[in-house]
Amino acid sequence: MAVDVVPTGDEALVRATATNYDLILLDVMLPGQNGLDVCRALRAREVWSPMLMLTALDEVEDRVNGLESGADDYLAKPFSFQELLARMRALIRRGAPPRPTLLSAGNLRLDPAARLVWQGDRELSLTPREFAMLELFIRRSGEVLSRFDLLEHVWDASYENRSNVIEVYVGYLRDKLDRNAIETVRGVGYRLRA
Repeated sequence: MAVDVVPTGDEALVRATATNYDLILLDVMLPGQNGLDVCRALRAREVWSPMLMLTALDEVEDRVNGLESGADDYLAKPFSFQELLARMRALIRRGAPPRPTLLSAGNLRLDPAARLVWQGDRELSLTPREFAMLELFIRRSGEVLSRFDLLEHVWDASYENRSNVIEVYVGYLRDKLDRNAIETVRGVGYRLRA
């Protein structure tokens, strides 16, 4: 598992809003905003990643408050790591609510399940990396994606990021799409023009 750790509720809110996580483990007693407040705020912002609350508060009222704040499960300390991992796997299997079956941005349409892409009426032939990169661009259409964003979502964690692979793959996509479909935002990253 790849894990991001943050020490405060405020940082948890920022990170979980900016990144689509398969699962969020949330301690109730966080510095700053507590876990219940973070959970409510994430649900209000339509962050639907499964959430598991961890806390030393184990009264029935505490568990009810955790679940009613938007958490999918609640585990009181002390707990067995085997149980924690089993609950995590169950929540990940269940997953977040389904996403649209067909993604679109401007004249681009992408079917993640069938792994097909069209620009207007023309079907495009993309490599797996090109497809993954275009899917990320479409899911975050209009947003500027940094090299780090692209590396984190398209390549695995062991990839050595000192090369110019991002620039190369953006070039490949530009060759297959309209040349102006992907805009360079100097010093920041790239943006798909919808």
